[in-house]
Amino acid sequence: MTATTRRLAVATALTATALFTAAPLATADEGPAAPPKLTAATLEAAHEAATEAATLDTLSRFFAREGAVSRAKAAPRITARAVPVRTLSAAFVAGKPGAAPSTLDYLASTAVSSDGQKASLWTVPGAGGGDDWQVVNIATGDDEARYTARGARALPGGTVFREPQIDAWYVHDASRVLPLDEDATAAVGTKGTTLNAYRARVQAAYGDKLPGSGYAKSGKAGGYGPGATGTDAAAGTAPGPAPEAAGGPALAGAASGSPDTALTAVSTVAGAGALLALALCGAAALRRRGRTGGTPAADA
Repeated sequence: MTATTRRLAVATALTATALFTAAPLATADEGPAAPPKLTAATLEAAHEAATEAATLDTLSRFFAREGAVSRAKAAPRITARAVPVRTLSAAFVAGKPGAAPSTLDYLASTAVSSDGQKASLWTVPGAGGGDDWQVVNIATGDDEARYTARGARALPGGTVFREPQIDAWYVHDASRVLPLDEDATAAVGTKGTTLNAYRARVQAAYGDKLPGSGYAKSGKAGGYGPGATGTDAAAGTAPGPAPEAAGGPALAGAASGSPDTALTAVSTVAGAGALLALALCGAAALRRRGRTGGTPAADA
């Protein structure tokens, strides 16, 4: 990674810690909001939110932000059904019996512009519940769809998830965890590891940073990634000035981001899912897709 991408990755790690420190783990009497259920109706509702006219207009402005294509000619289209995006579970890190390694955070749809640019739209349940879904973020690239497809090839029937503290993508089944990108490979090796060994690794890395820990109480919400020093973290919180958005954003509570971020929802009515999605990449959706030396390893 370049210095810039490293700082952005550190900023992501800092805010991603909210997954573990923002709220305590559920007790028997006090559970968190249930994640959205993955059904045909859910996927269709997310697709409808991504294809609304207002969303497509926002996509046109997003694709035109650097002048590669004009807003009028961007002609964005949604290429396929939404895919589930799961994230390392705090309950799994804590060693809670029966806890799944990951939890469902949001659904992602891939958009493509007339000149080939790609973007990922993150959708979550609306405040009204039911079939009301809304787009809360637009991020460059198509990581979610690519890694979902890569995971299906690497481990058919497995579950793809992300460890946001190190920006690593994996796929797991009942016994194995396999890497899907270079960050995951660095963590678990080329051939992956057992689910038990992976649990031990994340417990060692993050177990002392869960709610109620001295780390959490001190307000140190992050710093897991390589090189996550105080200096780098501070630099990562200010990657550059944000350009003006071209017109009124269509997304719920959206604000303009820097060229490598997105239009990000900050509305408090977006629901628990939206807040968790934002925690993955920070208030400005700090998320750099490219890396020095190319994209993640080519698919087999």
